[in-house]
Amino acid sequence: MSSNNRIKLSVVIPVYNSEKTIELLVKRLIEDLASIYDLEIVLVNDDSKDQSEEVCIALHTTFKPIVKFYSLSKNVGEHNAVMAGLNQTKGDYAVIMDDDFQNPVSEIIKMVNYICEHDVDVVYTYYEKKQHSFFRNLGSNFNNRVANIMLKKPKDLYLSSFKLMNRYLITEILRYDLPFPYIDGLILRATSKIGKVKALHEKRKVGHSNYTLKKLIHLWMNMFTNFSILPLRFSVIMGFIFAAVGLILGIYSVIEKILDPSLPMGYTSMVVAVSVFAGIQLMAIGMLGEYLGRMFLSQNKQPQYSIRKRFD
Repeated sequence: MSSNNRIKLSVVIPVYNSEKTIELLVKRLIEDLASIYDLEIVLVNDDSKDQSEEVCIALHTTFKPIVKFYSLSKNVGEHNAVMAGLNQTKGDYAVIMDDDFQNPVSEIIKMVNYICEHDVDVVYTYYEKKQHSFFRNLGSNFNNRVANIMLKKPKDLYLSSFKLMNRYLITEILRYDLPFPYIDGLILRATSKIGKVKALHEKRKVGHSNYTLKKLIHLWMNMFTNFSILPLRFSVIMGFIFAAVGLILGIYSVIEKILDPSLPMGYTSMVVAVSVFAGIQLMAIGMLGEYLGRMFLSQNKQPQYSIRKRFD
């Protein structure tokens, strides 16, 4: 707890192409929270293509020392940008929220109250109705179902990007210095003390979601290969299954030929079998290559992010 007996609260916001929303969001955060908490707002520009950087610099100039701003040298993705922000926080607690203004600022107070009243390290939000597009909701649902298996996530927990964590958990997360962070995976492997709060989710007022299919696939691959070896085990199981199928088909073909020697050799069945087995082998080799490639990049110390400009 900070020396003035007020909770020191950090709000980390990864910023990407949000020139039309970030100013209003920051002003609302200061208006609603600065009188309650010892507040700091950490903005991390993930190499935006619009005027987000200029807007963030102006916010820092107007509201320092509350607003801190860090501009990354290249686009590294939301989770890497969050890691950059968490590394700059000094709060007793840190909120992670998006820059799209779909999460009301008032919900932060509910999360802080919850974590202070319960023995938990992180508080996730969940929604009665999400105001995302059908594609985004579909991706989120798939992500949560996969996390149930890959990360052994509690089935009733929704992995929202809007969450609050304490200093202990922040410190544990920041121990991870490899190039492919997945924040929820790091949280789930560090603690089982997890709370959840029902929150409002409003429609996006400006623009559209920055999550493309490519970014979602990249996120899923981080989950698959960084926090679980189940894909490798799945490849082994598939290998056994198709080997057994091949053996059965082979025995069946021999018996069929013995019973009816006039039957011609099956060219089509051979091509299908070779194609299927070759596909399975390539899938397994590709998965193994993904693991090895990430190990190579990690051993070569590829950075999570590089900060080009700092406005502390």
